[in-house]
Amino acid sequence: MLVMKVIWSFCLLLLFLLWSGEALAGELSERLANFPQWEKLTSVKPALGDLVYPEWMAGYWQVTSTLVDLAAPLAPDIITPGFEGNRRQLNQPVSFVVRFVKQQPHIPGFKIFPQIDYKSQILVADRAFNSLNLARAYLGNEAVLLVKVDPDSPNRQITFLRSSRQLVSIVTARATETTSDGKFITTEVFQQLFKGGSRPYLNSVESTTTYHKLSPANPAIEADQVTAVYLSPQDPDYFKAGSQPVALYRYRLEFVFVQIPTSSK
Repeated sequence: MLVMKVIWSFCLLLLFLLWSGEALAGELSERLANFPQWEKLTSVKPALGDLVYPEWMAGYWQVTSTLVDLAAPLAPDIITPGFEGNRRQLNQPVSFVVRFVKQQPHIPGFKIFPQIDYKSQILVADRAFNSLNLARAYLGNEAVLLVKVDPDSPNRQITFLRSSRQLVSIVTARATETTSDGKFITTEVFQQLFKGGSRPYLNSVESTTTYHKLSPANPAIEADQVTAVYLSPQDPDYFKAGSQPVALYRYRLEFVFVQIPTSSK
């Protein structure tokens, strides 16, 4: 049970690593302001290709993630596994390295040519690198064996854990928004399947994050992230929960730019 609780905590953060549809103006920023009064987001579009980040996020970053708030809107009737245990993580920072890199756009059904012009490339998160670092920061180096991204879809990845456990994450929908003051906001909805325990565990997760570059002279980024957990249709309490999340977690993310030696890139 302890292992399941730790893995659950890691699952909540996994997604901030993954062409997206534009949300209705102001909808995502308003959503963050309304925490924890949330219901399922309906304006997201199917996730095709990868999530494109703004140019000012390029490079390597030392990230410090801190859980600053959490809520269980349907408690005590419905509480997700590990929710109470996650209270111990409040205000406990976790640090890891991530990177955002240029790559060719992934277009389903079309061949990718390595000779593509650099100017036509997009900036994306290195999901395998980022997810591995995040997982090991939360679970320990020995607990996480490998992270693999589906070569045919940037929206599907598998985290291989010890004892033959696997976490399968599939992004199904997303939206983005850019505010008048330059903040970049993303929302992604994904399905998570944890395999290898006594029985598979499936849920639906929405992660909404606003990124803010502090200033041109200060290569640092602040982010506010809320992760909402919804029951899957297979859960016996699915209809009781309706469109409401059963758990909400709010994180503060601080990105500090780091110089990586050429030999390490």
